Order: sequence, then C-alpha cells, then structure tokens
Amino acid sequence: MDNVTPLGGDVYEIDTKMAGYTGITAGYLILGDRPCLVETGTSTSAPVVRDALTSLGVGPDDLATVVVTHIHLDHAGGVGDIAGFYPRAEIVVHEKGARHLANPARLMASARMVWGDQLDVLFGTLSPTDASRIHALGDTGAIDLGGGRTLNSHYSPGHAKHHVGLLDSATGDLYVGDAAGVYLPETGDLRPATPPPDFDLRTALDSVALFGALGPQRLLFSHYGPVADVTATLERSAEELRVWVDLTRQAHTEGLDLDHAVAMVRDRTRERYAASTSDDEAVRERFEMLSGAPSNVAGILHWLDTTKPEA
Repeated sequence: MDNVTPLGGDVYEIDTKMAGYTGITAGYLILGDRPCLVETGTSTSAPVVRDALTSLGVGPDDLATVVVTHIHLDHAGGVGDIAGFYPRAEIVVHEKGARHLANPARLMASARMVWGDQLDVLFGTLSPTDASRIHALGDTGAIDLGGGRTLNSHYSPGHAKHHVGLLDSATGDLYVGDAAGVYLPETGDLRPATPPPDFDLRTALDSVALFGALGPQRLLFSHYGPVADVTATLERSAEELRVWVDLTRQAHTEGLDLDHAVAMVRDRTRERYAASTSDDEAVRERFEMLSGAPSNVAGILHWLDTTKPEA
C-alpha cells in the first residue's frame, strides 16, 4: 500500500491520511509474536489504518495491543473504532487519559468548543471503549511485544498531562508523540506543540531531557516520521520551546491580545523554518496544520496567565 513504509526492525509507518491529507499523522505497527499498533489516528482514519494492517497480514484476531501516546484526537480518536475492528486487542493509555477513552463525552465536548464544525471533518467522533479492555499505565510500564521484546512507557507531560513516550527494547526506537514537537520531513523543520490547557514549559523541557537520557537510537514522530539524529533533534526541540515561550512572554508583557501575539510570534519565527518560506503552498499549509501558531501561542499564554511563572 502507498501509505505503508517499512522502517526496519519489524516496524511499519502508516500514514493515517488524516482528513484526507498525507503526511499529517503517522501510526506505527510493530510486528512480531504480539503485534502492537502505536497511535490510531482519528476516528475517520480508522478504516485506513485497518486496511494497512490487513495488507501487513494482521487480521481481526491478530492485533494484541493498541497503545496511544496521549488522548488528543489526532492520536487516539480512532481507539474505539480500532477496538471494534480488533476485539482481542488490549488498549493501553496513561492513567490520566483512561477514563476519557471509556467515556469520551467530556473530551468530545471540549474538542467541539475548540474546533466547532471542523471537528467532524478533521477528527470525527471518538467512540467509547469497554473499560475492561483498557490498561492504564502509571509513570512507567511495559508492554509485551513477544519474544522478550518490550515497549517501555515513560510519563512525559508538558504537552499533555496524559502523555507517554514509548521505547522499543529491540530497536531503540522512541515514540515521542507530541512531547518533542512536530517534524516536517520535507524540510527538516521542527516546531513545538504547546496547545492549551496542559502546556507547561518546565515540565515540557524535563520530558525532552528524559527522552535524551533514555538513549534512543531513533525518534519516531507521530507528526511525522523517523529521525535518526537524536541528540541534535532533541536539542532543537528544547530550543524551539524556549524561543516560542520567550516571544510569547514578550507579547504578553506588552499586553497584546491573542491575534496580535500570534502575528508577532509568527513574524519573528518565520525565518527559523524552511517550510514558512517554501514556494510550495501545500508544504506551508501542512506545517501550519501540524503545529499552528494560534494553538501554540494560546497554550503558552494560558500557561503564563495561570502560573505567573518567573522570567
């Protein structure tokens, strides 16, 4: 299939074709004795993911585990649908997100407030998962991939309070979710993901540092794809967080409202990213969808308003 890319180590990247776009959100299948899907994508992406798994020989009774890095709808919106397609699969999520997968009403209502009518087009509806099938992770945990191979979870908030990173014991792959930001493979750009309401700078930087301390061999971004230069990429991730916070703090100090703060930050970060100056409108549009300046600035302003952090 054109949306399945082998990455080595029995790992396959799946383009979930979010909202019909390519290169927005990746899911990953780890094949082996106990096949595991990392990230489902959105609800509307669930049939795309199912077809990809079928093409890789994973039938309805074969998938052992579904694990999500966090419960934002571009990562976990398809959990209920995928759980229905694969009735034997255990659903794994951090304990702070587990109840929302069992009863998504509050999560969906919150998302509707943010996205309005766009919600249905971009994400669809997260269906509930039977609570008996959900395994809630603590700050660390291990997922059995079979044959002595494990996927080890590490609590990594800052982007979201229910976020985990996942380290494959066999390959050294670290599934970073959104905690290290978003990556655009066409240009090599890396930009932070700092949406409200959970963003916290210190916690986010601590999570990036934790990722480095785990010593991964490769980073697998949900947005989007594999990156082999681990140290430089994590250093850039921390740098981008500081740059966006410093600029947003300046706008906040000057009393700018959200629209003016976004305009200022967008203007002053433009030259940092090749995608921002690309002649390819599709690349520019995808980068903004992956890590929109309004969402990033709003999350940082919310943090500034609620915590009154020191400079």
